[in-house]
Amino acid sequence: MPLLYLLQGWLPEDGLAFAFQPASLVVGGWWPGLLTAMFLHAGWAHVGMNAAGAIAFGPPVARLMPGARGAAGFLLFYMACGLAAALGYGLAHLGSDALMVGASGAVFGLMGAAIRLLGRRSGRLRPLTDRRVLTTSAALMLVNAGAGMIGFAPGMEGAAVAWEAHAFGYLFGLLAIGPWARLWGPTAQPFDSSTDLRDPRL
Repeated sequence: MPLLYLLQGWLPEDGLAFAFQPASLVVGGWWPGLLTAMFLHAGWAHVGMNAAGAIAFGPPVARLMPGARGAAGFLLFYMACGLAAALGYGLAHLGSDALMVGASGAVFGLMGAAIRLLGRRSGRLRPLTDRRVLTTSAALMLVNAGAGMIGFAPGMEGAAVAWEAHAFGYLFGLLAIGPWARLWGPTAQPFDSSTDLRDPRL
């Protein structure tokens, strides 16, 4: 992310020409902003927050998809979360001319996926109905909505927080990680030894 932000200064209008504008979903010309917005940032603090989030929540998700094939799957998952976030934000603000940039929607997607791994040393995902998944998700989304409504965004210089994008990215990551990991993960499931010597649960 820091390298991309350095390169952003060389782009037209400091990269804002590639930002996402919700109105483009109505009037056309939505491409490439829907995809490229996740690679742009509003400042170094913005970059730092998203990079920290990616470092925190990316590794447990990446371990579900090992190898070169898994690396491609992880990158595609990250981008799919960013696309879902931008599209959700666009639909929530349809017709708005405000520009949106940032990887936070994609990072929230990684967060949603990682929450499914809470306390799981085996690497197996918790079900969506698991109490820890539900309570943690509810708490995170309350904080996210609160931050968006208050407008708290360190380093954003008064810019609005796209909390809806965070929510859509998180929801996509939470729901999609199961089938995604099966599609891009190892073809054979590793044997998960149990300390109580019972048969492994498949």
